[in-house]
Amino acid sequence: MDTARAVRVTLGRLRRRLRENYDRAELTASQLGVLTRLDREGPATVSDLAAAEGVRPQSMAMAVGAVIERGFVRRDPDPDDGRRQVASLTPAGRELLATSRAAGQGWLAGVLAERLTGEERARVVEAMELLEKVIG
Repeated sequence: MDTARAVRVTLGRLRRRLRENYDRAELTASQLGVLTRLDREGPATVSDLAAAEGVRPQSMAMAVGAVIERGFVRRDPDPDDGRRQVASLTPAGRELLATSRAAGQGWLAGVLAERLTGEERARVVEAMELLEKVIG
């Protein structure tokens, strides 16, 4: 249990620090989740996004609406069912994700190089391999 707690706490803190360094658009976690999921999995309905993120459709509709207003996502008729709409990333949404990821990765690379020795960085790589085994 101590190991599980340590991993959870540390990864949570790392995630927050990464987010501080890459979220230039000041998106909420749910809005950023929408962009990330659409980037990874392609266009989706609000219901599909809500199910994938484990939130209520009404909450997801608000998050999708907010990123549509900011120009990062657009809605189009579902090609399979004209009664539904699908959300997809716009070029501005793709650009935001790309620059955000680059900023976060740049920050992390700099901190790793500045604060850890080569041997310590190798141990971090080994630890990541072990965590990948845990994830499956």
